[in-house]
Amino acid sequence: MRLHPEAQALLEQFESLGDPPIESSTPEAVRALRASRIPAPTVELPEIRDVDAGGVPARLYRPSAQDGLGLLVYLHGGGWVLGSVETHDHVARALAAQSGCAVLSLDYRLAPEHPFPAGLDDAFAATGWTYEHAEALGCDPERLAIGGDSAGANLAAVVTQSARVPFRFQLLVYPVTDARGESASMTELADRFWLRKAEMAWFLRHYLSGGDGAPDDPHVSPLLAEAAAFEASPPTLVITAELDPLRDEGEAYAERLRAAGVRADVTRYEGMFHGFFSFAEQLSDGRRALAQAAESVGAALSLEASSRE
Repeated sequence: MRLHPEAQALLEQFESLGDPPIESSTPEAVRALRASRIPAPTVELPEIRDVDAGGVPARLYRPSAQDGLGLLVYLHGGGWVLGSVETHDHVARALAAQSGCAVLSLDYRLAPEHPFPAGLDDAFAATGWTYEHAEALGCDPERLAIGGDSAGANLAAVVTQSARVPFRFQLLVYPVTDARGESASMTELADRFWLRKAEMAWFLRHYLSGGDGAPDDPHVSPLLAEAAAFEASPPTLVITAELDPLRDEGEAYAERLRAAGVRADVTRYEGMFHGFFSFAEQLSDGRRALAQAAESVGAALSLEASSRE
């Protein structure tokens, strides 16, 4: 397995910054460092505004002024400890612009200040609120999707397994689905590219620092849920990266969906590392993955798809 030349150049650029390993830092320090490097937005939209989604801060991105848009609820990555609507502003803008659907990006609570299940509780509260108030957002409550990357995809998967909201589609970008960390890719890529096993342990330690939950809890590791939970899930696109320790658990999640009779498409981007989806400006495969995600959301939430059901 070899890094794509663009990925190699980007990782070398990251290394030249001399940042300390995440596991030797505090959440506050890592957040501050990443906040200082948030990319400037390059995509303009007719409407972007902050909303209160049932007590959860969120940001709404609308690609047009028309009513009745499809809506994607998006949960950012960051190991349940890092990330925000600001760090993923460029991702949400691109998804809205390219899908033709509105995007509601959630600023759920983070650990260790708010350990499990606080972030998950926020995801449930905000998605329930969105279903009830979609029309007030200029969206169609019958054309909703949910998605996220990494830890955000973990939260999205747990939410869909509950079947509390009738989502039509699910987008999971290199999701955390098995926090036990025993997959072959986690072992093989433990100390290789961008995300390392020691960092995952750091994230999980903070996420579970409140004493609730455990790595084998299906609300932490949705791959371990009962078959009925997979049967309740909507059609899904799983995007993985070849050189990501989370690769195998993401692809295993798709297999369990298929075994439950749910359509699940998987695309593995060769030579890519964890996080590449957020680097569309620097990586051609990042642009392709964003375009694929947006096209899939747009197709699933189209009026034509709705009329066929």
